[in-house]
Amino acid sequence: MTQGSKGANPVKHIDCIGLFCPMPIVKTREAIQELAIGQVLEMLSDDPGSDPDMKTWAQRSGNDLLEVSREGAIYRFLVRKTR
Repeated sequence: MTQGSKGANPVKHIDCIGLFCPMPIVKTREAIQELAIGQVLEMLSDDPGSDPDMKTWAQRSGNDLLEVSREGAIYRFLVRKTR
């Protein structure tokens, strides 16, 4: 999942800290629609369920989940819009 994330500069950042399922996915879906193909979104979440949810959402939506990292309770996701 980190493949291709080096040099990926997010053009949009969303903070989903304090939000729980399904809101991090809902906010990510809304935000990614505003991007051009190839642009990268950063999403932050403290919902432990967001890790498997984002992986499933990226696979189903066809977008590239470039990176998943965790610092303490905060997950950071980088997603590249592909469609």
